[in-house]
Amino acid sequence: MPEFVDLSRELFHRTQTHPSHPPVVMTVWNDHSEKKHAGNTTFTSKAIFISMSDHAGTHVDAPVHFDPRPGAASIDEVPLEKFYTPAFCIDLSHVALKAAATLEEVQAAVAASGQTIAAGDTILIWMATNERLLGKPGYAHDFPGLSLPAIHWLADQGIGMFGVEAISPAPEGEPNFQAHMACAERGITHIECLANLAALVGRGRFTFIGFPLRIRGGTASPIRAVAMFP
Repeated sequence: MPEFVDLSRELFHRTQTHPSHPPVVMTVWNDHSEKKHAGNTTFTSKAIFISMSDHAGTHVDAPVHFDPRPGAASIDEVPLEKFYTPAFCIDLSHVALKAAATLEEVQAAVAASGQTIAAGDTILIWMATNERLLGKPGYAHDFPGLSLPAIHWLADQGIGMFGVEAISPAPEGEPNFQAHMACAERGITHIECLANLAALVGRGRFTFIGFPLRIRGGTASPIRAVAMFP
C-alpha cells in the first residue's frame, strides 16, 4: 500500500489568509438539534456554511490570477495532469524571515536533495515558515520566499509548478508581485499555504497530488495536497 503524507492546512473559521483576500467564515447551517419531518419519518442532519476566497487555505493559483493577457487559463481550464506529477522537496529552512532565497541557495538545495529536476516536476520548498510563523501575526507579512532569478531558473529546468508554505511565493511587496509576473511570463504556477513539508525532506521522489475544485472562472482553488510514496 502507498504511504500518503497530508500536505494541506486545516480549514476553519478565520483561517489565516492573505490580507488582500476575504476571511474564511464557517458556521453551523443546521444541526442535530433541529428535527425534520417527512411523512411518518423524523430525522436530523448537520451541515456547515462556508464562505471563503478561492485562495483560502492550501491552494493552487490559476494563470488568470496573475496573467492579464486574454486567454489566460482559469482553474477549471488547467489540465488535471498538472496536479498529479512527480515531485521532490528541497530544504531552504535556513533562509531568514522576509528574505528571498537566492539562485545559488536554490541550486545548492536541489543538489543536496540528490535529485535532478525533470520536465513537468513539482518542486516543493520547505522554508520552515509554518514552524516559525503559523498562528502568529507575522504569518501574513514576515514569510521568506524565492528570488526572481531562482524562479526563472526553476522554470528553465522545465518544472510545472512549485509550492511553498507561505501565503505568497516571494517576500511581501514588490518581490511578490514580480514573482507572480514571472510565473505568468514562464507559463508555470505555484501552490501556497502547504503544510508538513519537513516530513518530505531527504526522502527523495514521490508523487504529488493536489486536484483543484472545478470552479468556473476560478483564479485559484483550495486543494487537498498529498505526497504519495510507493
